[in-house]
Amino acid sequence: MSNPADLVDVAAAEVHLMHLLSVEGVTGKEKNIAEAVSAALQKAGVPASAIRYDDANTRIPVPTETGNLIVDLPGTRPGPRLLFSTHLDTVPLCAGAKPRREGDRIVSDGTTALGGDDRTGCAVLVVVAETLLKHNLPHPPITLLFTVREESGLHGARELDPKELGGAVMCINVDGQAPADLIIGAVGQENWEVEITGKASHAGVAPEKGISATMVGALGLAEARREGWFGKVQKPNGFGSSNIGIFGGKDGVAAGDATNVVTDYAYLKGEARSPDAAFAVAIGDGYRAAFAKAQAEVKDHEGDTAKVKFTQTTAYPPFKLEESAPVVKRATRALQALGITPNLVFSNGGLDANWLDKHGVPTVTIAAGQAEIHTVKEYVNLPEFAMGCRIAVLLATLED
Repeated sequence: MSNPADLVDVAAAEVHLMHLLSVEGVTGKEKNIAEAVSAALQKAGVPASAIRYDDANTRIPVPTETGNLIVDLPGTRPGPRLLFSTHLDTVPLCAGAKPRREGDRIVSDGTTALGGDDRTGCAVLVVVAETLLKHNLPHPPITLLFTVREESGLHGARELDPKELGGAVMCINVDGQAPADLIIGAVGQENWEVEITGKASHAGVAPEKGISATMVGALGLAEARREGWFGKVQKPNGFGSSNIGIFGGKDGVAAGDATNVVTDYAYLKGEARSPDAAFAVAIGDGYRAAFAKAQAEVKDHEGDTAKVKFTQTTAYPPFKLEESAPVVKRATRALQALGITPNLVFSNGGLDANWLDKHGVPTVTIAAGQAEIHTVKEYVNLPEFAMGCRIAVLLATLED
């Protein structure tokens, strides 16, 4: 048999991609794009009975229109079940995107992001199903997984019940740009937040009677930086990074509302990342200690201090696959068969792969041309997209 990758209909693949890019589906509002993907799969020959939704959205702590979309393709030859995954949602900046082709790229009109992250992945999975069915290619049982709310916290993958995957032994996730890159690991992330409740007073008449929540927050951040917990973090027992992302008041408003009032409330939110889960926690603990020290430094005339509530939660765990892992070896074989020298990558950003690996399904992430993601300059490189389709089809059909 000729190389199955050569059977990919690139023109049809680009039509799928252009259509899916035109369907809005920002994070948490994936119903329309899920229906569009389902329709494309059925047009490709997947029976409606093979397409279903799980109930992960009922466990996600923020409103989410639908569960993860799951598709089961029976094998045409024996072998362990493979999982192919991608995510349905885009970042909010993609709302209203109007895709158009410029040479070998698909771009937006410049007022929004495009949504190649991760409509390229959605199109690749549709192409996999379409190519397998159209050419009756031999393949093991395959599950296609389209997750929700990846962009706002990997929620769909996190809340996925692994039993929904039919015993898949490995996963190929599609979410990247360069076809040579195989992401085999990624950092874990801890989210932290702190609520500081001070005491208001007239800043001109009696500033000593107030407890400035803003000052407690500022001193806490300064202390975290002084102790080496901000930005790039390198300690004898580990390394990672951290950031303060939000410093404000209640419900997204400013901390305080007048210059003549000592600010009585502030809210701060940040993150910590590391390839070592314990060290990511340690970075968060460093911030906790910094705010505790700041709390003790800011007092009113009676010696009272602010109330400081610090909380920390795991956003996603880190993971790293060995080069000898079966899924890494399979992906390496596929790239080499297409004349590509694999570049094994450890990512400093989280992926659905973090949670899929945690669920017991070793996962590599391949790429399909998305570029300049989350910006109005975002585009899809069409030759790279076509190569991503070929890689995925080959991965689906390789003999074990």
